[in-house]
Amino acid sequence: VAIVVGQGAAEAADEVVQTAELLGAGVAKSSLGRAVLPDDLPYVTGPIGLLGSTASEAMMSGADTLFYIGTSFPYTEWLPKEGQCRGVEINIDGRMIGTRYPMEANLVGGSKETLRELIPLLKRKDDRSWQEKIEKEVKEWWAVLDKRAHDKADPLNPELVAHELSKRLPDNAILTTDAGSVANWWARHLRMRPGMAASLAGNLATMGPGTPYAISAKLAYPDRPVIALVGDGVFQMNGMAEMITVKRYKDRLSNGPLIFCVFNNEDLNQVTWEQRAMGGEPKFEGSQYIPDVPYADFANLLGLTGIRCDDPAKIGEAWDRGLAANGPVVLEVVVDKDIPPVPPHIKKMMAKKTAKAVMKDPDRVSIGKKGAKQKMHEFTESIKQTVKGDDE
Repeated sequence: VAIVVGQGAAEAADEVVQTAELLGAGVAKSSLGRAVLPDDLPYVTGPIGLLGSTASEAMMSGADTLFYIGTSFPYTEWLPKEGQCRGVEINIDGRMIGTRYPMEANLVGGSKETLRELIPLLKRKDDRSWQEKIEKEVKEWWAVLDKRAHDKADPLNPELVAHELSKRLPDNAILTTDAGSVANWWARHLRMRPGMAASLAGNLATMGPGTPYAISAKLAYPDRPVIALVGDGVFQMNGMAEMITVKRYKDRLSNGPLIFCVFNNEDLNQVTWEQRAMGGEPKFEGSQYIPDVPYADFANLLGLTGIRCDDPAKIGEAWDRGLAANGPVVLEVVVDKDIPPVPPHIKKMMAKKTAKAVMKDPDRVSIGKKGAKQKMHEFTESIKQTVKGDDE
């Protein structure tokens, strides 16, 4: 059984855990369902889809039953092939049942209440080999992420920024992000713990919500730490103006951490990579380049705390300063635009188009080196885990 949960399962964490343990299942999380289950559960495969994990991809490839709980995750190319799985779905909106995958059992209702009715009817699965396989895939995935984060970059690896934050996430934190390439690092590297909350633009196409979401969250929950990971494109579009809003309400936004981490790479990066992978087109500077702006200095001018980091040896210290600051912080991180948001599985057509685009791309040498290294970590870690398993 492969379970996919979304924000509709937010109040049903205990029931989802009980169900997964009864069925010996793995659980993937949609982007809006990031906070439903903590990432320290060994069978939680993390994100699914283009922003997803190799563990989620392996689970979808091998499952024979798909169980949707409180989600309408729409990207069917990342689900099992039609006919591979039997389908069960819980959704409070009956109009959405079966729209993403052919479902045999359609359960209209809230996730918590419906699972409570369903659980007594489930029989515990004695064979745990499927769940053990998933747990192995999860362990490999976290090892791959650690290696990717520490790959050399010019100047800062964006994955390292998220990786170092994850180690320092305060209890009860609220995490927001945008629809750019930064959403990849937010979805993959941040290990959610119980009590945390997370959100982004649910349709993954809306630019600019990360900053206003964070401001709204801090106004609604002034005692909770709030951290936004945002791209420089959206920060130029509406984030910088919203720092004036932060200044206006600074007295209400200064109880504990409120950090806007701006990934400065002078590139509308997600679209640049989509043009390469989907359109077979090299980067077009005329539409993709954006000017270098001193975001941290701008924050200081407004009377906020501005911190700038372009050194991998100092990113941990930069996060520590931001989390300890008195009042709102803009943490500007100067990151490498050529670190690819590698999907968990590269489709054949995407590979062809990317290769075609890179041949003519102004950044082709850098992309070639860094992209190959990022993907190679999956292979080497898989071999390592297999050898380790054989030894045991």
